[in-house]
Amino acid sequence: MGTSLKGRTIVMSGGSRGIGLAILTAAARAGANAVFLAKTDTPDPRLPGTVHTAVAAIEAAGGSAVAVVGDVREEADVERAVATAVDRFGGVDICVNNASALDVRGTGELPLKRFDLMQSINSRGTFLLTRTCLPYLKRSDQAHILTLSPPLNLAPRWLGAHPGYTVSKYGMTLLTLGWASEFAEEGIAANCLWPQTMIATAAVSNVLGGENAVSRSRSPEIMADAALAVFSRPPRERTGETLIDADVLAEAGVKDLAGYGGGEHPELDFFVDPPQAG
Repeated sequence: MGTSLKGRTIVMSGGSRGIGLAILTAAARAGANAVFLAKTDTPDPRLPGTVHTAVAAIEAAGGSAVAVVGDVREEADVERAVATAVDRFGGVDICVNNASALDVRGTGELPLKRFDLMQSINSRGTFLLTRTCLPYLKRSDQAHILTLSPPLNLAPRWLGAHPGYTVSKYGMTLLTLGWASEFAEEGIAANCLWPQTMIATAAVSNVLGGENAVSRSRSPEIMADAALAVFSRPPRERTGETLIDADVLAEAGVKDLAGYGGGEHPELDFFVDPPQAG
C-alpha cells in the first residue's frame, strides 16, 4: 500500500517524449496532474512527438496536462511553468528534473559551447526548476523531488570516459542529495533515479548507436514504473538515495523485467557496473 497520486501535481522539465513522457503518462493513469516545460512546439524530423502530442497522450491516460513551451535554462520560462501549475492545479507536489543534454565526446573533442550547454541544462536547469518549485513543495504533504541522474560512481573507467558530460550529471546528483539533507526537516523527499540499462529513447537512437542500440535497450516504461514506486512512498520514508530502476522494482516485488524489452542481456547504462560474480 502506498500514498495516492490522485489529484497530485507534477512539474517536469522536458516530458514531450521518452522517459519523461512515460513517467507523466503512468502518473496520469494514477490520477495525477502534469505541467511540463519543453521546447518542441512543432515537429522535428529527428525527434518523435511534440508538446501537443504529449498532452494528448497524458490526457488519454486519464490525467490533466498543460504543456509550457520554453527552455529550462530561462528563468522566466521556468517561473511560467511553475505559475501555470499553481494557477491551474493549486500547487506543486512533485518536481521531476528530467531535461538533459548529452554529448559523450572526450575533453579534446568537446567544444566549449557543448560543455556549457550540458552544464546549463543538466546542473543549472535542475537547480532552477527545483528552486522555483520549492515554495510550493514546502506546502505539500507529499512533496518529492526526483532527479534523473546517476549514482556517483568514481571508478576511473567512468571518470575518464567523458568528463564534460559526467560532471553535468554528477552535478544533478550532488544537488539532489544536498536537498535531501537541506529539506529533511520539512519532509521533502529528494532522490535520484537512474536506469540499470540503456533506455530506448531518441538519444539512444540518434546518438548512441541507432537501432542496434535500441534493440538492446529497455522501454521507458521501466523508469516510469520505478518513479511511481518512489512517489508512492511517504516522503520521510525514502530520501537522499541514488536509486536504480531495476532495484526499485525488485523491492516492490517485480522480479521479471522481460516485459520491458532489451533482450536477454540488455546493455548497461552509463555509470552502472556489471554485477560482481559470486
